[in-house]
Amino acid sequence: MGTNNDQPEDFGVWLARQLHRKEMTQSDLADALGITRAGVSAWITGRAEPREDKKRAIAAILGTDEATVLLRTTDAPASRPVSWYHRPAHADGGREFGNAAAFAFDADLSVLAREATQNSLDERKDDTRPVRVRYVLHELSGEHLRSFLQALQWDSLLPHYEIAAAQKQKVGRVIAEGLRELRETDTLLLLRIDDYNASGLTGPDYGDGRFAAVVRRQLDSHKASGHAGGSYGLGKATLWATSRLGLVLINSTLSAPHEGRTERRLIGRLELPWREVEGQAYAGPGWLGEEDTLPEYKGISRSWWADEPTVEQLHLTRTGPDPGTSFLLIGAHDAAGDAATVQEMHEKIVRSLAENFWAAMTHGESTTPLMEASVTTLRNGQVLIKEEKVDPHLHEPARCRALKAYLDGTTVERLAGIDQVALAHVPLAVPPLRGERSTGAGHRAVVLVTPADDGDTRPNQLVCMRGNRMTVSVRRVPDLQLGTNPFQAVLLAGHATGSRTEDADIAEAFLRASEPPEHDDWNRTEELTARYARGALSRIRDFRRDMNTAVRQLVARREEEKPQGGPAALRELLRLDGGGTAPGRRLDGHPTVRDVDGELDQSGAWHVRVEVKLPPRDDPWSMVPVARFDVRSGGRPTLKWAELVPGDNCRVEDGCLRFDPGARSASFSGVTDIDSHPVAADMARLVIDLQRARDVSA
Repeated sequence: MGTNNDQPEDFGVWLARQLHRKEMTQSDLADALGITRAGVSAWITGRAEPREDKKRAIAAILGTDEATVLLRTTDAPASRPVSWYHRPAHADGGREFGNAAAFAFDADLSVLAREATQNSLDERKDDTRPVRVRYVLHELSGEHLRSFLQALQWDSLLPHYEIAAAQKQKVGRVIAEGLRELRETDTLLLLRIDDYNASGLTGPDYGDGRFAAVVRRQLDSHKASGHAGGSYGLGKATLWATSRLGLVLINSTLSAPHEGRTERRLIGRLELPWREVEGQAYAGPGWLGEEDTLPEYKGISRSWWADEPTVEQLHLTRTGPDPGTSFLLIGAHDAAGDAATVQEMHEKIVRSLAENFWAAMTHGESTTPLMEASVTTLRNGQVLIKEEKVDPHLHEPARCRALKAYLDGTTVERLAGIDQVALAHVPLAVPPLRGERSTGAGHRAVVLVTPADDGDTRPNQLVCMRGNRMTVSVRRVPDLQLGTNPFQAVLLAGHATGSRTEDADIAEAFLRASEPPEHDDWNRTEELTARYARGALSRIRDFRRDMNTAVRQLVARREEEKPQGGPAALRELLRLDGGGTAPGRRLDGHPTVRDVDGELDQSGAWHVRVEVKLPPRDDPWSMVPVARFDVRSGGRPTLKWAELVPGDNCRVEDGCLRFDPGARSASFSGVTDIDSHPVAADMARLVIDLQRARDVSA
């Protein structure tokens, strides 16, 4: 039974659906009742409603009780079979060997956690309560596995999988590995993602709505929230990409009734490449559901209202009546390869949730968090790792402190203590939309800065976010004064400021348009240039420049505050050189190292991040970074690079740095080759020098 709705469904709408479910025509019902077809038609169209005696007769014909016909909050029981339906191949011969949307992201657990949780956060229903997101890893084996596969109708799927696995495309190789692991280990890993206090998959099976956007369509975001993070409709593809078998089961509790019900709306979706099985060609996707009886969708599997035993057999049981959706990923894996065991996967999901949603889980003294998250791990129904609630303050203490101070209104203008948070405003000038006769709009974003905590391995970074505190980018702040105390900075823009004014709405839409599908930057996009007047990219660049300036001003030390003893101990091992010039001199017409930051890893290699100042020039600069040890006697031995990674305005080609023409600054990172170290790294200072490419051999 579904949850009853206080208001009964219109009789005609309800009766028409029951006839379709029973595969009865209006004439069939009229004959059974001994009335004219016109009388039944009047009920269906809402022009009339049957008397009580006729309703009792209708209940008998439909095989249900009188209360079902009178209340009309549930459907009459029907014995429609639940089975797999596979989409037939295209009549024009076209073939897809995988879902292109699934390749927009890596099948990495951290990416899955980011995208799936962002979708849940975007669908928060009651703004006075957090949306609750729960991840459950469940390893099945033996009889538990066989019982699940039987409920899944695995035997009917296996021929499709075997054909797909034999194909040479990437999807086929992934499926083949999934089948191999299932056969050789007799285990299957499920990953269920539940959200509560969310909208649920509302709407019809085939028309517009949340259900069809997720289950039937690609590139359909269908986000009703004005502060939603996603906008491309790609994030849901990570669910299927993280399943080695391309298979996801769904159980949704709806926030608005559909067909008079809200609980246990089930559907399964399968993503396979084009295949030919027993002489029949199939396009790719398939659905597990109830066979539809509507003429235009006859034979297609649609969602069904499952009973509790079925939900339990499919490991889709939800806890409590709160609306939301459960996604069960069959054959879950981490494509990045750094989480092979369930214990490692558990830890990686916790870490990813903390890194991406610490802000949404942070709350003030008088405010509630936007979301709560937890992870638990089971093995054959028994708890292997107990439920772990993600604590944002444990993982991101400094950043949480900064946001909490903003929410509580306890920020200051200048830092004077280790627990203080300084605030500044950053202007964002939004250009008008193309064709509009206006000057655009102005918005004031918020920058928060607080000292980094002890042990922070990535200080001096700026986290940028918008919407419901969705992290868009994390960047190191350039051009800092030497000796700047380590800090963490947070930028809130658009709705992340907590404002719902018109300027925040405009800024939110503008920044969203400047994000790629990964939503990990504000930069040039096709949507930005198509929607906004000329100069939109310049406004983004100005915004980035101004936010960095605001941070530098907040962390700048006044003369009386500057230490006399020099920078920290680790920085004593780092030294900046003047681009090949004599010590103490720098040439204005030559790229120079402006700032260098680094740390030693456990193997003794230096990991450095270098900021470069570039003189004005229309042509690109071609430089070679040189790392040397500044030993106490003798010449400076040159070290080799194990790795060079380009940063802003930079490319790496054959060991050379190519700096973009016209850029005034650039950055790169590098790791030294420990085999080239003549002494242990902590026994000498590291000097970073820049030389013109043609001067290296001199």
